[in-house]
Amino acid sequence: MNRREFLRHAAWGSLCAGTAAGGYAWLRPTPPTVSVIRPGLPAGHLLRDAADWPQPARTLHCETLILGSGAAALCAAWHLVRNGQSNFLLAEGPERNGNNAARPYGEIAAPTGAHYLALPSRESTQVRQLLHALGILQDGVESDAPAYRETDLVFAPESRLYYQNRWQDGLLPEAPDADTRRFFALVARLKRARGRDGRKRFAIPLALSSSDAAREALDAQTFARWLDAQGLHSPALRWYLDYCCRDDYGQGADKISAFAGLHYFCARNNAQDAVLTWPEGLGHISEAIRRQIRLQEWRALPDGEDHATLRLSTPASVPMMAVAVEENADDVAVLLAPADGRRAPTVRLLARRVICAMPLQVAARIVRGFARYAGEGLQLPPVVPWLVANFHLCRFPAEAPGMERAWDNVVYGSPHLGYVIATHQLLRVARPRETVFTAYTTVPDLPPAQARRWLLEAGDDALLEYAARDLLAVYGKRFWWSVQHVDLIARAHAMPSPEPGYLNNAMLARLRAHASRLVFAHSDLSGYSVFEEACHHGVRAAQRLLAM
Repeated sequence: MNRREFLRHAAWGSLCAGTAAGGYAWLRPTPPTVSVIRPGLPAGHLLRDAADWPQPARTLHCETLILGSGAAALCAAWHLVRNGQSNFLLAEGPERNGNNAARPYGEIAAPTGAHYLALPSRESTQVRQLLHALGILQDGVESDAPAYRETDLVFAPESRLYYQNRWQDGLLPEAPDADTRRFFALVARLKRARGRDGRKRFAIPLALSSSDAAREALDAQTFARWLDAQGLHSPALRWYLDYCCRDDYGQGADKISAFAGLHYFCARNNAQDAVLTWPEGLGHISEAIRRQIRLQEWRALPDGEDHATLRLSTPASVPMMAVAVEENADDVAVLLAPADGRRAPTVRLLARRVICAMPLQVAARIVRGFARYAGEGLQLPPVVPWLVANFHLCRFPAEAPGMERAWDNVVYGSPHLGYVIATHQLLRVARPRETVFTAYTTVPDLPPAQARRWLLEAGDDALLEYAARDLLAVYGKRFWWSVQHVDLIARAHAMPSPEPGYLNNAMLARLRAHASRLVFAHSDLSGYSVFEEACHHGVRAAQRLLAM
């Protein structure tokens, strides 16, 4: 054992001795390996600190440039190709596929971000068309009950709840009480409700929802306050609704808008409530889009003379990020730097048109004259951090007698969000030798800025202890017998949270309406993060460019 290994084992031994009373003790002779991944660092901090970038070594021209590689960027690229436009370049940014990213673990993969897609409603036309093009939705794109490929629908059991030291089916604790029945009866009515403008009161994408006074009244208060006004006080129901808010929006019912809380339940109104999922989560859709549009990956921009024009018969991408964007009368000038945070070499790209599909807090720092697009003195929505932990297991941990493993596993009363099993979709064929349990959590006890600072500054041991709490509550300290490696993915700026007033955010309204050589496309424009919204904004941006 060398010095470094000795110190690591000594540190783990100290940790075990200090926390064994809480059940956090190793039974293995050696601890699992641990990696902490902070996507976007150090590149993000260079942008935050307004770093000086070296002068570009050369200048190139292109027809269309897409900035970003998340769902909005790839959906924009898909729509351009679908309409005969393949001459574009995609600057990936610091993380391939953004919040849809995944990582390989031996012969399997697991998400490091989004892990499922709810069945899109009829209003989510572009999502359904995309899924049909990818072979996932097989028939009935415009019907109330389209047919999906069976292997893409989550297998049963879909979810279970660890309640009073045993598992139960579904995520609602106990048998439905009067408050619970009344809430879901209300949801059933609201799913069909329409505003005075004739639109559905709750629709997804959000742009198709009614904008009448009832919507404004809901958005002016928190979900918790609205529940109080309805006399819905059941502890079991309130815990469940708070969990749903934290799961979708990153904050609890006492922080998010009542409209957002109800939208979670009322917007889709499908004939079935299943979800689409894959071992690698939504990375499956992102990679499928890349294959379908034949996205060519370059490690660097091709060599050529200065002022050469990139003419692409097949769209291409490069692992570079925009660090400065300026719209001019004849083009948009973009300074690209390596996405790994190195400052050189940089390239100046002059694009006839640009889709800015990056998070808005990044765009606000790099788009010159951002107030010209967003308005003076206006505020971006609050952004909440997430911690995603992939526990790579060499064997499945022993389960207590009773219910079999589910895809989604949640612990009642926990401030965390449970864990999903990456190999759940493979269990019908044959149980794999190894698996990945992906645990999700926010930091609900701290305001977003403090939670972000903690995720950036906490040591590996503290992050691991925090991420493992739900798993240890279920399996006890013997869980560590199965763990061979842990990836801790700290997403400091994971997604915006729809607090009261988010529907009338003037900055988002201006950015959504803007159209010039530079257009914006990101789920942030809706004030919260979900695939349907990202797809809507990506396709809308592509449509605006095609109309020029």
